[in-house]
Amino acid sequence: MAVVFEKTNMLTETPFHYCPGCTHGIAHRLVAECLQELGVEGNVIGIAPVGCAVFAYNYFNCDMQQAAHGRAPAVATGAKRTNPDKVVFAYQGDGDLASIGTAEIIHAAARGENITVIFINNAIYGMTGGQMAPTTLLGQKSTTSQAGRSVALNGNPIKVCEMLATLDGPSYIARCALSDTANVNKAKKAIKKAFENQIAGKGFAMVELLSSCPTNWGMTPTQAVDFVKEEMTKVFPLGVYKDIDKE
Repeated sequence: MAVVFEKTNMLTETPFHYCPGCTHGIAHRLVAECLQELGVEGNVIGIAPVGCAVFAYNYFNCDMQQAAHGRAPAVATGAKRTNPDKVVFAYQGDGDLASIGTAEIIHAAARGENITVIFINNAIYGMTGGQMAPTTLLGQKSTTSQAGRSVALNGNPIKVCEMLATLDGPSYIARCALSDTANVNKAKKAIKKAFENQIAGKGFAMVELLSSCPTNWGMTPTQAVDFVKEEMTKVFPLGVYKDIDKE
């Protein structure tokens, strides 16, 4: 019988702890598959965040370092500068990257640090109980915006790709969605491109992945991926925001 699918060697046998319908697992698999396909097994350092993916070090089959909340780009910078031959990636959620870690991601990008950042945007604080995040949509309800996010009270959602694309340092900035097969395939291509840029020494690359959080959104898994595709993409348009190879 022909083998049509195998689990990548870059993931361990540890079962994921994520809620049913959460797309962190898809993101993990895409990152791991890209690393294996690029032939860098045994030469990777990953930085785990604080948030839903705090246990990422249990899942990726590579050297992993836990970072304090928001500091993954700074830790990744240190890992890459002291181990320039390694492929280094930071894996972060929206609260981790776009709130407490805003300074770290902006300055790592501005410096053009030769690292890869995987940014999971599910528009809410998942691990700590569903509070409003920097990326929560206008009108979207959370435990700290029970009437829905408003511009007057809470300001507008932060669009990280658009913001970082204005800097001179990044080599590649893209936003994808983990909402359906076609978009997952596009996400994999973007992640591979981000790693290829690092391997080629082109500098900072980040891929934002619009992701679902059925538990804190109060939705079924199917409703949640539909929300990603139909609502989140209106606020966070998909596409490549910077690519120095095409400038």
